[in-house]
Amino acid sequence: MSKFLRIDTLADLFKVMGQQAPKHPLIAVVNFQESPLEINLPLFKVVCGFYQISFKSGDSGFLKYGRESYDYQEGSLLYIAPEQVIEYGDMQNTRIDKNWVLFFHPDLIQSFPLSQKMKDYDFFDYKSNEALHISDKEREVIESIISKIEIELNSNLDDYSEEVIVTNLELLLNYSKRFYNRQFITRKRFSSDVIERFEALLKQYFKDGVQKERGIPTIQYFADNLNYSSNYLSGLIKKATDKSVLEHIHIEVINIAKSELLNSNKSVSGIAFDLGFEYSQYFSRLFKKRTGVTPNEYRKTV
Repeated sequence: MSKFLRIDTLADLFKVMGQQAPKHPLIAVVNFQESPLEINLPLFKVVCGFYQISFKSGDSGFLKYGRESYDYQEGSLLYIAPEQVIEYGDMQNTRIDKNWVLFFHPDLIQSFPLSQKMKDYDFFDYKSNEALHISDKEREVIESIISKIEIELNSNLDDYSEEVIVTNLELLLNYSKRFYNRQFITRKRFSSDVIERFEALLKQYFKDGVQKERGIPTIQYFADNLNYSSNYLSGLIKKATDKSVLEHIHIEVINIAKSELLNSNKSVSGIAFDLGFEYSQYFSRLFKKRTGVTPNEYRKTV
């Protein structure tokens, strides 16, 4: 059975790591090259009450990503939100001496506009295999911002310290968002493969009549079947097709509905229920929004 750790504060985290208390209670940068960490634990799970951005240095070579391999000269960044369960493999007699991690507690940004923007940085909910893989130049940008945060933390904290730190933190997140956007674009072959599998799953869902028992498919359904987080899958498909997962679902629903309206005598409510709608008015509302006419108007005019 794996060990379970619950860590709510940075002070608690530093105790677990055997290090002195952080200079700021709500944000810290740990450079394991300067302070190597020795870990001697079997399988274990961790839940933390704060955000984590970690850089993993890697040797030059190929990284397997989906069904494709990509060449990366540096490493990758992983973003973890509070309350996520992270499971680590057997780390007995393990020494970490290359990576760095930025930790920050939600309370740090509570009084800043960044707090309201955190929902826009959905990469914090990506899976570990959906990490951000960065080039040399991108790494320089990221680490220059980290360096500015470290400088501020190592200075005498004053009334402007947190504002400067949070400003740099927001800059770091905005660059991360830009680099993830680049990552979606550069993986055209990979994206094409995922989209093909997504579209096949979508068509099969209705072909098998699954919607009659489970209703309209959710984004999570496709994410689970394709083994991606829902946020990452949504971003990838949106970037590749300029349509959201929900838009693709609605297009498929409307296409099936049009066929049923023209080639059967089923009532509008009957078609709605067959398509997985609990209430026929929801179906009619969606149909008019997508086509400009109601289902009955479409049946009469085509």
